[in-house]
Amino acid sequence: MFLRRNRRPTSPELAEAWDCLDGGDVPGALRRLRQAPSAPLEEVATVVGRAAEAAGFDDLRKAATALAAHPGRVRPLYDYGYACVERGVSYLAIPALREALRLAPGSSGMLRELVSAYEDEGRHRDAVDALLAQEGGLVDWPDRYLLVFNAVLAGDLELARRQHARLSAPADDTWRGAWDRQNRVLERAVTAGPVSPLDHSDLRGWQYVMGGTVLGTLSPHGYDAGMTGRYAWFQDSHDQCLQGLLRLKAVLAAAGVRPRSVSLLPDRGSRILGLAAAGVLGLPAMPFEAGREDTVVIAYDLDDTAGADQGPELLGQLFHRAPGQVLHEHASCWTDPPAVTADSVSLLHQSVVPPWGEVLRLGDDGGAERGEADGRPEAEIAAEIVGADPTPDGGDGETPVDPVEKLTDFVSAVRGTWLQGDRARLRSSGPVGSSRFL
Repeated sequence: MFLRRNRRPTSPELAEAWDCLDGGDVPGALRRLRQAPSAPLEEVATVVGRAAEAAGFDDLRKAATALAAHPGRVRPLYDYGYACVERGVSYLAIPALREALRLAPGSSGMLRELVSAYEDEGRHRDAVDALLAQEGGLVDWPDRYLLVFNAVLAGDLELARRQHARLSAPADDTWRGAWDRQNRVLERAVTAGPVSPLDHSDLRGWQYVMGGTVLGTLSPHGYDAGMTGRYAWFQDSHDQCLQGLLRLKAVLAAAGVRPRSVSLLPDRGSRILGLAAAGVLGLPAMPFEAGREDTVVIAYDLDDTAGADQGPELLGQLFHRAPGQVLHEHASCWTDPPAVTADSVSLLHQSVVPPWGEVLRLGDDGGAERGEADGRPEAEIAAEIVGADPTPDGGDGETPVDPVEKLTDFVSAVRGTWLQGDRARLRSSGPVGSSRFL
């Protein structure tokens, strides 16, 4: 077996990963591998091979075995990098693919696989630098397109515009959708630029440029301590739900959008929030129906919708919006974005507990304990949301002031480019970084 043919690595981080595998802890081993980016490739491959064997990933096991035996050959480097990307551990692929490209600098296949790994890791500036280093050999599709794509996500609009101007229209229909989306991204940047700095702390501006999403609120906690307006773990409340719906109402008014109904998605959280939205907006509520025009589709968290009966089918129907349709998501996960990107989002989180879920509270002994979920009828909970207090949380005093007028001024400026095109998944957090928590 693989694990019996290899010796314990000498690098401290890799030795810790090896110990994790001895104890059957594959996730722990992978976490420690992330902490050893400069370790010798043959030793990393040895550990990865053991982890792949334990996980039943025979393709990655074989590729890691070959690389451990021949760390200076291009083919084993590439095969190992490719297998790592396919198995969702792109951070392990990057050193191998970078070395493969150094040994075969004119290889477009090596370059594209390295760029893919960088994208998976959110390292868009590194992807840009890798593409620029090979600029003389780039073809428009996909190479120059990828250069523009990553330049935007790295926050370099000047480079993105310059390279986009050199990009020819795709001759192959395979790239037509990507071409149209890229055009819309740069058009949104034009409309947002005069009212939003689009710097590395402008969360609302970049959410709009990247995916066409209007972000309603910023987290009032930890802004200067790494969160930049996003939430990590968030325990939601009726007050926060009402604040989000009132900001949605203000967004619709500023954009001149006049829906005639609220559409309810099937998961419990979306039905509760949708009924509350109907009360706030003064509109009738009805179950979601594909193709309904002039409606606001309300989702609490689109990941919950995806898990409901026929959820994947419903999200597929939301990919292309009907005329006058607005998709609003209250709590959107920014570390693992939903399959479709909402037009309006109240807040961005890594993990959320809805107010009707098993919220944490103080127990009789003064410690935290998890309470029972609120099983009352949906309409009763929705009525409490409508009657809640929407006063914003004062936070820690470090978050920039964000009155509703600032939001509506932004929407008034970008209204001509809002609600355009498809709702493709947003696969990156973009130029504005935030701390992540496991």
